[in-house]
Amino acid sequence: MMSKSYTNLLDLASGNFPVMGREKKRLPRVMTVAGVISELDDDQANSVTSDVPSSIIVDRIIIVANQLPVKAKRRSDNKGWSFSWDDDSLLLHIKDGLPDDMEVLYVGSLKVEVDSSEQDDVSQLLLDRFKCVPAFLPPDILSKYYHGFCKQHLWPLFHYMLPYSASHGSRFDRSWWEAYVAANKIFSQKVIEVINPEDDYVWIHDYHLMVLPTFLRRRFNRLRMGFFLHSPFPSSEIYRTFPVREEILKALLNSDLIGFHTFDYARHFLSCCSRMLGLEYQSRRGYIGLEYYGRTVGIKIMPVGIHMGRIETVLQLADKESRVGELKQQFEGKTVLLGVDDMDIFKGVNLKLLALEEMLKQHPKWQGRAVLVQIANPARGKGKDIEEIQEEIQTSVKRINDKFRQPGYEPIVFIDRPVSLSERTAYYSVAECVVVTAVRDGMNLTPYEYIVCRQGIPGSDCTAESNGLKSSMLVVSEFIGCSPSLSGAIRVNPWNVEATAEALNEAISMADGEKVLRHEKHYKYVSTHDVAYWSRSFFQDLERSCRDHFRRRCWGIGLSFGFRVVALDPNFKKLSIDSIVSAYSRAKNRAILLDYDGTLMPQTAINKVPSPEVISIVNSLCGDERNTVFLVSGRGRDSLGQWFSPCEKLGIAAEHGYFLRWFADKEWEVVGQNNDFQWMQIAEPVMKQYTEATDGSSIETKESALVWHHRDADLGFGSCQAKEMLDHLESVLANEPVAVKSGQFIVEVKPQGVSKGLVAEKIFATMAESGRQADFVLCVGDDRSDEDMFEIIGNAINSGILSSSTEVYACTVGQKPSKAKYYLDDTTEVRTMLHALAEESIPPPSSDIVS
Repeated sequence: MMSKSYTNLLDLASGNFPVMGREKKRLPRVMTVAGVISELDDDQANSVTSDVPSSIIVDRIIIVANQLPVKAKRRSDNKGWSFSWDDDSLLLHIKDGLPDDMEVLYVGSLKVEVDSSEQDDVSQLLLDRFKCVPAFLPPDILSKYYHGFCKQHLWPLFHYMLPYSASHGSRFDRSWWEAYVAANKIFSQKVIEVINPEDDYVWIHDYHLMVLPTFLRRRFNRLRMGFFLHSPFPSSEIYRTFPVREEILKALLNSDLIGFHTFDYARHFLSCCSRMLGLEYQSRRGYIGLEYYGRTVGIKIMPVGIHMGRIETVLQLADKESRVGELKQQFEGKTVLLGVDDMDIFKGVNLKLLALEEMLKQHPKWQGRAVLVQIANPARGKGKDIEEIQEEIQTSVKRINDKFRQPGYEPIVFIDRPVSLSERTAYYSVAECVVVTAVRDGMNLTPYEYIVCRQGIPGSDCTAESNGLKSSMLVVSEFIGCSPSLSGAIRVNPWNVEATAEALNEAISMADGEKVLRHEKHYKYVSTHDVAYWSRSFFQDLERSCRDHFRRRCWGIGLSFGFRVVALDPNFKKLSIDSIVSAYSRAKNRAILLDYDGTLMPQTAINKVPSPEVISIVNSLCGDERNTVFLVSGRGRDSLGQWFSPCEKLGIAAEHGYFLRWFADKEWEVVGQNNDFQWMQIAEPVMKQYTEATDGSSIETKESALVWHHRDADLGFGSCQAKEMLDHLESVLANEPVAVKSGQFIVEVKPQGVSKGLVAEKIFATMAESGRQADFVLCVGDDRSDEDMFEIIGNAINSGILSSSTEVYACTVGQKPSKAKYYLDDTTEVRTMLHALAEESIPPPSSDIVS
């Protein structure tokens, strides 16, 4: 159990600077939604193992995002506020895919600043009428959190932009990171006010709240929590440059399910987890999962869709307002290409303008006929980059229009103002082609909206074609999230202006029949993979990821952003030194089996020679006549024999038990059944081939085995090469009496019938045959090969080699899923435990010592 007094996350964020934006304590307000009211002050928080019990069982999901799906407006008399739903908000449409009886609660900030004297009244109003819980961010935090860290650090980084110089992007600002953590803490406090931790689901959205999972997981370790990233996730080469890279990764891994739009984004995230945290993912029955301290964190790949009903309703409104008819009249005889983009540096608007210019130059037939309507939505951020791109776009528009202008014709219609959804759908309806040339974008639903609008509403003026056949064309960047799902679109590299120009010409020159077929294919996908489909799929996977939450034992460990929840089987627990010492004292015949690397010696140690402390402990254990002590290791017999030469009564099983020696003065036994090593002449050339091709890898040649190590190779490449080598060796050695195994940064070829489990079985059997059946067994190891020992103990009891009353302590090193019943955290704890046993050991008679 973790102490109530733990390091504050804000302290870490600030590098132990004073915590900023500390809220003063206030009385909890009256709640009208069933829930537990609890104010969180991190310095006085409950232990992470003590979840607040729920009062009423209600199926409910709490959706947390930077902004609430409501619009706020000051009343005309300046007394109070008027609120309404934001019908265009994605968060509002999520509920369409959730179970009908599920209650939805929203937590987020407002787009307007509310005076502190009004905040309680506004909070109660939003909760009562909209089931919304507002998080009010102080102005100093808001500016640094949103316009600073989110927009100047995360947004550029996730879109592959690095601050190479002070004039190109923003240098990392520690105070912005502090504000980001402080803002996430405020959001967490609002969630905690209303949550039923054992009944509710929490779904967090987007890069604004990437450390929120840690705040919530610290308080409620069994909380069912998902996170969806709506922006791209960069490759590991980009992400690893971020100063707080590991803090954010670890925070996200406190979620149960992490969602991405595309496989590329998910693959980049998994690569970062592998390279920076050493985590490997597995795919089981189509689901991708990351094993993280006994928890499986699910990875969801599902692009978001649009709300079909909302688009169709707005389309009808545009028809009633005759806006579609007006645009058809305005562009009569013209071929309209349409662009709808936010004004930011990643949308590639200027590249689109240059491509149009190139098309008009290379295909003069479109001069006077092709028109690009470019709608530029207001920028969400601010800064020098935005100002520069605006100036660049306006300059290009003026130059191209001046170059190709004719009476009654301008090639570019630039709309630099907010455009309502109704007006936007009208433009979609009249456009022959939509062009998206973003150089990096998350999802971008513009093509989806366009396809639905071109399908139109039966019987309205919005129908795309008078003959009833619907058609649409898309030219989209291959760097946007929706690109993989639009197989009928013409995909382009927007940086290649000439190729994009040819794509524009191809799109508007294509035969009508081809346009219709492409449109039908796209419409079928968009109409079936709408926002309800997306939210339903995500929630179902979240349920699946959390189904074992209340069956497993969980507790939190670690400080600050190193915090994580360890989830283990109820029968798996930490080895109590007092308990094992008590059992050790009672026993008459003890079997003690110890691994070496990772158990007695840390894996990361450069010098692998055992310390005098280890030699002393082992000698004390061996000196007790009731003990049979064995070192069971994958290392060679020469090194083990030399290192442990002072331990005369120590048994050694080298090379996973191929060689066995009961005492220092005994001869080595060959336990393996096969002494023919001709297979090495086949395996070694294969290993050398991979070693030459994999920088940092090496071959270890043992007497009975060959081991290929790739710990010092590039993590991703080494792992890939290891899998390829495993398949290669299994193929060429198929008829040889050997086993090919993969382990922790190794691939090993060894004789069949050799394992640590068989060594353990032989030791137990020999003790039983000599009338000294073990009534106490201690078996300690840290890797896959040691699992064989843990497994064989159960079989030995069933076969009678061990008694059913034998006290068994199978212990793995590190908190991880294992066949062992117990664990110790590290090699230091192993030595401490063995030292305690050594102190309880009876030394040999003094006469033995003299002799």
